[in-house]
Amino acid sequence: MTNYQQYGDTSSKNHFIQLGDDHDLGLMESEAALVREMTGSADWCITAYPVRDWDRDLTPWSAPPVFGKRPFGDGAPETLQALMGLIEPGSRTYLCGYSLAGLFALWAACQTDAFAGIVAASPSVWYPDWIPYAQEHPMRTPAVYLSLGDREEKAKNPVLASVGGAVRRQHELLTAAGIRTVLEWNPGNHFVDSDRRLAKGIAWLLKAGGAEKP
Repeated sequence: MTNYQQYGDTSSKNHFIQLGDDHDLGLMESEAALVREMTGSADWCITAYPVRDWDRDLTPWSAPPVFGKRPFGDGAPETLQALMGLIEPGSRTYLCGYSLAGLFALWAACQTDAFAGIVAASPSVWYPDWIPYAQEHPMRTPAVYLSLGDREEKAKNPVLASVGGAVRRQHELLTAAGIRTVLEWNPGNHFVDSDRRLAKGIAWLLKAGGAEKP
């Protein structure tokens, strides 16, 4: 654990693993302050996990490019294997991510029951074949927080614009499966307030998602 930056109370049993790129991880101090403000609690710890190859390390199968020329890879299984080494015995471990990291968190919850809850903020559920996959692979976690910006489904790119319908369908699948879930809409497009959107998800899990109480 010493190789990863941590925020909050490192002795807490409420352990959040958050994947992010340099931009996301640069906002961790702000995010941690927002979690404290939203919950009035310091009984949590966030471990920041840096993602080096965003379009490969977070995606579960290969897919053609949606923007630019670089296709998506299939490095998610390798990333999940690395994350499993961060789970501390005796802790309630949650997985958090924004954008493709949010998609990864949802996919990871289909692979293992190791996570007590998921934060998928503005998740890339537009990803090719994701919703058919989610329909066939139930999530193995008791609580999932979903959110989206209210302008994200108005993107000019038709693939990205499909995110609104996809996140609504994802929420329906979770509800039908009896998983505690919420879908929260935030003002703005995909590129604003990622720290606040993630903090809101962590706060929801701490308040309503069954986090361990002191």
